[in-house]
Amino acid sequence: MATVTFTANLQRHVACPSVEAVGQTVREILESVFRDNEQVRSYVLDDQGALRKHMNIFVDGEPIRDRTSLGDIVGANAEVFIMQALSGG
Repeated sequence: MATVTFTANLQRHVACPSVEAVGQTVREILESVFRDNEQVRSYVLDDQGALRKHMNIFVDGEPIRDRTSLGDIVGANAEVFIMQALSGG
């Protein structure tokens, strides 16, 4: 199973502790997480099901490439890190 971790900053806005999730793609992993925590879905994904612009997902330290269909492959023992994108100046 993949380990899914949300940043502490994100957890200030919505309860989303680290969890183990089953899936072969980022989409499948997220759907597994959302089954037990529906509240975090709308914070991570937009109304079209794509990753929100202010969010980033890393799989084993690498940013995902497919922000729309979330089809990036996730290994069985991967670490998935979900965080808010930082911007400003």
